[in-house]
Amino acid sequence: MTGRPTLNQRRRESTRLEIAQAAAELFAARGAEATTAEEIATASGISLRTFYRYFSEKEDAVAPLLAAGGERWVRLFTESASDLPVREALERSAAESLSPSDAPAVEALRWTRDLLRDPRLATAWQRVHADSEERLRVAIADRCPPGTDLLEIRLAAAAATAAIRVALEQWARSGAPATGPGSPRELGARCMRELTAGLDLWTRVN
Repeated sequence: MTGRPTLNQRRRESTRLEIAQAAAELFAARGAEATTAEEIATASGISLRTFYRYFSEKEDAVAPLLAAGGERWVRLFTESASDLPVREALERSAAESLSPSDAPAVEALRWTRDLLRDPRLATAWQRVHADSEERLRVAIADRCPPGTDLLEIRLAAAAATAAIRVALEQWARSGAPATGPGSPRELGARCMRELTAGLDLWTRVN
């Protein structure tokens, strides 16, 4: 077993992302309330029945896009040098995940801003946030030596994830650009420093 996704899994994930992009475009143009699941299905080139095999409600359709940044952050954190203190590894990986490196990444942030401004999508965003926190908790626990206080690990994951959530929400409400002053990266660094101050776990090295 290599752990690699099967062909069917890759196709399913590709379809989910196509639906998510179609939903994001429609939501950005007219809002989630005025958009129907059938319209999302039509824009995705699938039937309404197929749409509901992937998502239980229309608001959930954008979850893959909202989750992408958090997934990349956790992956970068997991892949960072093991001799870095937890805090530095998290800050570096968060900064990289919040820094758009090309046009598609800038477009993804634009979609995120539009989606976070829509109150109908708040529940989907909160679920994405909770899932991201759990993935980060597991990643931090894997990085820590045996015997590390489990409460400290949970607090670290909660504080770090909340920092990124608050930063993105603040940026979404502003008119700041995707890079530079007021950007997600700048706000994320500030929130991370303020929310994680005082946690002993941040200074430890595995």
